[in-house]
Amino acid sequence: MADESEWSLLESAVIKSLRHFRDRYLQSSRNGRENQELQETHIGETATGGNILESLPVDMQFYVMSFLSPQDLCRLGSTCQYWHTVVRDPVLWRYFLLRDLPTWSFIDHNSMPDMEKISQPLAELDDDTMHDYMTEYLKSCPGCRRRLKPYRRGYAAVTSFLHSLVLNTEPRLAMFGPGLEQLEVSLVRKMMHSPDVIPVAGFPQRQINGIGSGISFTLNNQQRFNILTLYSTTSKERERARVEQNNAPNQMFLQEGEGAAECPTPRYRLIPQVQEVCRVVDGFIYVANAEADRSHEREEEFAQIQAMTASDLGSSNRPVLVLSCVSRAGTQRIPCIYMAHELHLNRLARPWLVQDAEAETLNGLLNGIEWILEESGINV
Repeated sequence: MADESEWSLLESAVIKSLRHFRDRYLQSSRNGRENQELQETHIGETATGGNILESLPVDMQFYVMSFLSPQDLCRLGSTCQYWHTVVRDPVLWRYFLLRDLPTWSFIDHNSMPDMEKISQPLAELDDDTMHDYMTEYLKSCPGCRRRLKPYRRGYAAVTSFLHSLVLNTEPRLAMFGPGLEQLEVSLVRKMMHSPDVIPVAGFPQRQINGIGSGISFTLNNQQRFNILTLYSTTSKERERARVEQNNAPNQMFLQEGEGAAECPTPRYRLIPQVQEVCRVVDGFIYVANAEADRSHEREEEFAQIQAMTASDLGSSNRPVLVLSCVSRAGTQRIPCIYMAHELHLNRLARPWLVQDAEAETLNGLLNGIEWILEESGINV
């Protein structure tokens, strides 16, 4: 995230770019008319109030535009040729991207912007290499796009109906990740004791190779689903690691090629019991620790996500929900878009969503659950 000096430089770059656009626009206008005629026309329009905004100094124009929503900016661009040009300034939209993306509460595989292009220094960019930041913003901003339900063809609806005739129709989701164990407030405990948010529907008796089948919940008092929570080690060891702010040794994974210099990124395989779980679930919930005051091993976390979602364990279409979780409101958090970038989720060849969440209030949880069920083909 940019500091104060970087923001000042970026704002100066936006004003400089807008001034360049206006000078070029006025010069283009002069090519079609005599200078005296242009000045008289411009004075006449200003006197009647037709181009009041256009007549403002460029820094004031930028100040006004900084208060407009993306939709309002697009409407402004439809008013005249001048604003049609100005509101498409890529440096302006780069500014909006860097300003707004830390405030977005979710990002997915369809809307993730190119972080390398966003973070590229302005000094390295020119008119030939400038990225289309306007398109990037409109694609990524939650307020500019609709979260569409998965498209379901006719045969998908028939398949869903046939599935409803089978006794075991409850979608099963494997939940794992350091956010389950490191946070001061237990997400699972809150889920089990918040009937007004997510009622517990039961404790199924099915067993998967000795691992409990978890807890069934109800979404919107209609759709039942089962969450199988996978912890890294015993509760005693997890609590000790949480208090000491260390990472407990994860007994679900076996590291491959440990210490190999040619493989700096760790590679893992699952223990047999966890492999069996991954073969039968319909999706994955990864609970990431999003608290900014703690160090994180994102490369290792991504390697473990890869191991859990390996293609030899099931369909590559099974979705991954990342709950970017903090203990409570007011905790400084890592923005979800940076979480997606740090976890290298763009390298996952499957649907994914990063959703901000709070363990104490369960804010954001239901949005994420609804998304993963829809991606699994369930109407909610």
